[in-house]
Amino acid sequence: MPGVGDLYRAVILEHGKAPRNVGRLGTATHAAEGDNPLCGDHVRVELLVEGERVRAARFEITGCLVATASASLMTEAVGGRSRAEVRALHDAVAATCAGRPQPGGGDLGALAALAAVRDYPSRARCAALPWETLARALEAAPEAGAPDRKPARDPA
Repeated sequence: MPGVGDLYRAVILEHGKAPRNVGRLGTATHAAEGDNPLCGDHVRVELLVEGERVRAARFEITGCLVATASASLMTEAVGGRSRAEVRALHDAVAATCAGRPQPGGGDLGALAALAAVRDYPSRARCAALPWETLARALEAAPEAGAPDRKPARDPA
């Protein structure tokens, strides 16, 4: 019978081989790039931020399967969340990858698969890179030429 570790590895393999949300986001308001010089990973994260919400996230990557899987899982997890929720996810994933216990157990859903890298410090850095880049993108000034994205108002 497969264990939790096997399930986590399967999720990482699935997202690493068939990543979601790859490519440029034509309506990006925020972006950042990150590198891991130790293994050559390079990632670009683009966000569509409206008010306090991340409406969409996409990425481009040249990197290993773990970094790709982490970026794919990340973009699925952050869409529709507030900046504060995204920051909290960032902190939880960083702690998970480092093997630090989460207060209250930290229900990460599919992101819990990233816990599989904590026994491999070089892979933990690969998994953390997209999240670190996401945090920089979120804090960055809006992209030059980006449309002014304010939350849509209901015409009521």
